[in-house]
Amino acid sequence: MKESGTRLYTDYEVETLIEDISKAALEAIEKAAGEAAKAAVLSVVEREAAALHEAQYWRLEAERQKQTVKETKKAGVKNTIITIAVCFVGGLAVGVGIQNFHP
Repeated sequence: MKESGTRLYTDYEVETLIEDISKAALEAIEKAAGEAAKAAVLSVVEREAAALHEAQYWRLEAERQKQTVKETKKAGVKNTIITIAVCFVGGLAVGVGIQNFHP
């Protein structure tokens, strides 16, 4: 130790410190790389889950639309039959009325 209180290191101690610091830095880099890889995988999984959720939503929406179309067609057929029946009965009534009308 010098008079000023500064400690002098030997070349061996300096090299040992450099190796220890380098080893710690490499371990920190490897750990950070592992965490970054985990974050990237998690991000991909989250995006995939969101895409699957949206696909499920649109599939259910398409099924609802399909059901609505079926119901609309069924109601249209029913209304057509009712319209035909009303027109037929109305035509009969007009026909009978005309036939029975003698001036």
